[in-house]
Amino acid sequence: MSGAVARLRVKRGTPENDQGHQTFEVPFEEGQSLLDGLRRIRAEQDPSLAIRFACINANACKECIVKLDGKTVYACTTRLIAGEMTVDPLPNKPLIRDLVTDIAPRGDRIQDQA
Repeated sequence: MSGAVARLRVKRGTPENDQGHQTFEVPFEEGQSLLDGLRRIRAEQDPSLAIRFACINANACKECIVKLDGKTVYACTTRLIAGEMTVDPLPNKPLIRDLVTDIAPRGDRIQDQA
């Protein structure tokens, strides 16, 4: 390991309690994904960080979608960088907490399609 770090500015809070961004540092290792960094934060620094993933195969579940520096990405396939990255929840979905949004279709949308 080179001693380099990835700084992740992660959006925190709920719809009722916006806490802004919190910066976390994780050791940078070549080839790690953004999801690896977020999981490391939960495991080693802040277990209250709310993230969603259900990986069995990269990009198969589509649960880890977030905004990274303004672009929509899958956290499981996006690589960490040695430097700062800003991670936000999806802006077009109802926020639950931190990076978790309600990604399930609304019931009335399902009925409309029937």
